[in-house]
Amino acid sequence: MGNIKNKVDKETILALKDAIELLGGKWKFCILHNLQNYGTMRFKDLQETSQGISPKVLSKTLQELEENLLITRTVNNTKPVTVSYELTKHAIESKPVLKALIDFGLKHRKKIKAR
Repeated sequence: MGNIKNKVDKETILALKDAIELLGGKWKFCILHNLQNYGTMRFKDLQETSQGISPKVLSKTLQELEENLLITRTVNNTKPVTVSYELTKHAIESKPVLKALIDFGLKHRKKIKAR
């Protein structure tokens, strides 16, 4: 067992933990997915397409995504003032990860339904 511990790449484990912390949670992937599919979106549109997220949770999640440089928030000079969100170039790199998770989820659902 000692040899296995020595072979573990600590940087890989730390990177995995970072990614899970960055993208983890019930809603972050849904929000990123919606922004990837629809482009720039307003708060209300994100809430509608995320199906079931409360305004409070959406606001907190958007703030976390912005703090982690995955989305940008733009206050539009309209009456009334509107706020829009879009992916950063950095977040676009998550597209293959999201696609892989969606593909896995679809296969998993089929497998469970087939039981």
